[in-house]
Amino acid sequence: MWRRRSGIDGRTLARRLGCNKQGFSPNHKGTLGQEKKPRPSAREGCKATILVKMEKTGKWVVTRFEKEHNHPLMITANGFNTTGDKDKKIEELTMELAHQEQLCSAYREKLFAFINNVEKQTEELSSKIEVIVDNIRKLEAERQRFTHRSAGSLGL
Repeated sequence: MWRRRSGIDGRTLARRLGCNKQGFSPNHKGTLGQEKKPRPSAREGCKATILVKMEKTGKWVVTRFEKEHNHPLMITANGFNTTGDKDKKIEELTMELAHQEQLCSAYREKLFAFINNVEKQTEELSSKIEVIVDNIRKLEAERQRFTHRSAGSLGL
């Protein structure tokens, strides 16, 4: 895009408008700074352009017009077809998010089931350990009585 202005009052005297895909992206290899991830160029060397000039009468006149584009025409924003690519990507990401939420829900249920199972087994083990401890105390008490009887019968 180019504009020529009046040196007297700053009015626009001529204007050139070109296709967004005109020219080619410059090669930035060898410049200083961090290496950047290479991205595909939106430029395709298109020559479509229009040049308008203001005549002395104040009327705008088209002085040059190149109609032909060397690429298919589409409405774009940042390289995405606004009605297709963005919506498709949003739909894909929405589906992926829903899938991940289902997985998360399933994992949460399995985790809660596992925790409940661990709690049940802990209670069962605790009751079994209590029974074992009670049996050991009974055996110790019987052993103590037996030891006292044996010692009494031997005269100790």
